[in-house]
Amino acid sequence: MAYATRDPYSGELIQTFPNATDAEVEQAITEAHDAFLQWRETSAEDKATILQKAANLLRENSQTHAQLLTIEMGKLIGEAKAEVELSAQILEYYVNNAAELLKPQVIESADPAIKKAQIINEPLGVLLAIEPWNFPYYQIARILAPQLSAGNTLLLKHASNVPQCADTFQQLMIDAGLPKGVFRNLYATRDQVNTIIADSRVRGVALTGSEGAGQVVASQAGKAMKKSTLELGGADAFVVLADAELEKTVKWAVFGRHWNAGQVCVSSKRMIIVDSVYDEFMERYANGVASLRTGDPMNPATTLAPLSSQGAADEVKDNIKKAVEFGATATEVGPNVPTKGAFVQPTILTNITPDNPAYYWEFFGPVSMIFRAKDEADAVRIANDSPFGLGGSVFGQNEDHAEKVAKQISTGMVYVNHPTAVKADLPFGGVRNSGYGRELIDLGLKEFVNHKLVAVTDIDGNF
Repeated sequence: MAYATRDPYSGELIQTFPNATDAEVEQAITEAHDAFLQWRETSAEDKATILQKAANLLRENSQTHAQLLTIEMGKLIGEAKAEVELSAQILEYYVNNAAELLKPQVIESADPAIKKAQIINEPLGVLLAIEPWNFPYYQIARILAPQLSAGNTLLLKHASNVPQCADTFQQLMIDAGLPKGVFRNLYATRDQVNTIIADSRVRGVALTGSEGAGQVVASQAGKAMKKSTLELGGADAFVVLADAELEKTVKWAVFGRHWNAGQVCVSSKRMIIVDSVYDEFMERYANGVASLRTGDPMNPATTLAPLSSQGAADEVKDNIKKAVEFGATATEVGPNVPTKGAFVQPTILTNITPDNPAYYWEFFGPVSMIFRAKDEADAVRIANDSPFGLGGSVFGQNEDHAEKVAKQISTGMVYVNHPTAVKADLPFGGVRNSGYGRELIDLGLKEFVNHKLVAVTDIDGNF
């Protein structure tokens, strides 16, 4: 596993980084465990002070951090700045709310002999976070802020193509005053990840990644009797009802499918349009995609970025070809993308039937699968005919009705009149092949704590 920075726009190899040694991994686990014994006793106020300092530093150096995101994985500079700000907001959410959310919960027992009962939230210990490249800072903030607030310590194994982002976030936390060992980035190999999970001092693992990676990590964690959370892929449905306001809906469709070059687990990957508005939607959507501007992601005028790597681009192109071989129709739309760099031509796939394996795939790039639904009920059926269950959206002017439709879609998150979004104060997670567990707000804060019952009784000893 080679850790390296390679600019997806130019293809230039900028810097390589050596894998961690086994001795470095052992030292990191030891330091994280030793730090946990102190960090769990650190006051909520002191933890909040450090997280707030980190948020402040992110904002003070927003441009520098954003440029690093763009260099390492090709993110549009405007989107990169937004990611830096979102990361700061997540840190601040726990600054402002963690202490209250972690307060003991008093339980009223029907047994008069139970004088007092409460659930207290105790941190588990050292955690391993395995994170992907598509949101290099946000993915760290999403696990770091709640777990450090809960009193856990954290080891990070980030994606191999964003090593500078991982190292920079570690330095950010050091600069914010985080004690040694509480958070550590490791350029770990797969074998070393196995070693970390199996170590008795490591008490949980959180992974954001592919289905395959999730299966491996969940199996390893289960074998080691460790708690795990998985945020895996998604094939979010974008359902357009008959009364949808098409101008606004199409704008959100173009954005929902093409932000971050379509490399988002909650991208609007499957657009399901009821028959009565299908033709008009298709015409408007193709025109909307055509208005995108490809080019240098550092240029604020660019609206369609390259993919994260040439390998990623080649995989998406190959999957398009396979979908067509199985009967789908592929229509290239939008501006001609540059021949140099990890670009993929925006493509619309239609005539995709359930006997086509691509019907159930997640296309991680600017590929739109569009389905014509006979009616609203058929749209819901298509939306739910997926192995994934991460996010989704429903568009209709009658919000109450659209909400009723949204509640019929089997996913972890559904938005009305907006593509699946990410906010610092809303939960994130899915079901089925999209994983299990939740991140953010109180749900993420309490994923890796011991919900311990402490009960005081008044029993005379006679049974």
